[in-house]
Amino acid sequence: MSALLQRRPVTSGSPPSAAPATPPQPKPRRWAPRKLRETLTAYGFLLPWFIGLFCITLGPILASLYFSFTDYSLIGEPSWVGLDNYRRMLDDERLHTSMKVTFIYVFVSVPLQLALALALALVLDRGVRGLSIYRSVYYLPSLLGGSVAIAILWRQIFGANGLINQILGFFGIQGEGWVSHPDYALGTLVVLNVWTFGAPMVIFLAGLRQIPTMYYEAAAVDGAGPVRRFFTITIPLLTPIIFFNLVLQMINAFQTFTQAFIVSGGTGGPSDSTLFYTLYLYQKGFGAFDMGYASAMAWLLLMIIGGFTAVNFIASKYWVFYGD
Repeated sequence: MSALLQRRPVTSGSPPSAAPATPPQPKPRRWAPRKLRETLTAYGFLLPWFIGLFCITLGPILASLYFSFTDYSLIGEPSWVGLDNYRRMLDDERLHTSMKVTFIYVFVSVPLQLALALALALVLDRGVRGLSIYRSVYYLPSLLGGSVAIAILWRQIFGANGLINQILGFFGIQGEGWVSHPDYALGTLVVLNVWTFGAPMVIFLAGLRQIPTMYYEAAAVDGAGPVRRFFTITIPLLTPIIFFNLVLQMINAFQTFTQAFIVSGGTGGPSDSTLFYTLYLYQKGFGAFDMGYASAMAWLLLMIIGGFTAVNFIASKYWVFYGD
């Protein structure tokens, strides 16, 4: 009892402060075995692409950039010449001719190809029976158009005794040797590129299938005819697809080589009328063994393609509508 009386009374006030509790420390992240396996699997699938990029693509690109500043004949050692190869381009008349031929080919054949592809896509979008068959048949030219066999066949069709002249002769018309005439040889290659409309047509068809039908129904109720619906609904909603096909086909057209090489026999004739830029690059690099100059031409082509692609992207702000 005395012990209880001797205990000190509890005074009012704040209780004695306890030691502050330490906040919980975040646990270190650990890769789950499953996530690690998925990451390694993804990099495993990407490994062939990385090998191809660094060993097959990036290496030759950097090598050609170095060779473009050298005098290199593929046989001896390259010698540094600085910007001489690029200065030579200013006085190279055949280079200027090849650029003119290539520009005509690109700016004539690409719009015609896209127009034909869009027209056929509109026809197939109406619900034709056996659509998959027609789509496969129309896509075949895109798979075969760049091949050597088709280029040889094209040369035979447009030759002096070819199929085109035989058809014209049936109507009493005397045909020309189309591939051997300087005024018509380039036109035959333009027709060949237009004929390979399958790839853009399939892309156009996929874009048309994504346009909601309610827009057409509302426009029809308002009295809009087919032509008005095409220009006010189809074209604006299809501009992203048109832009994609335009950029892709323009890049491909600038790099055209096989058709001109086979049809002209590798000369670019007649009278350099089919001397594409890539064909002249091949002649300088592997015909004249002037690989330094050819490398400079390759980088000029890269800058031309990059420039036109950049212009397309800048101009797309004014005519491409994404609907967002």
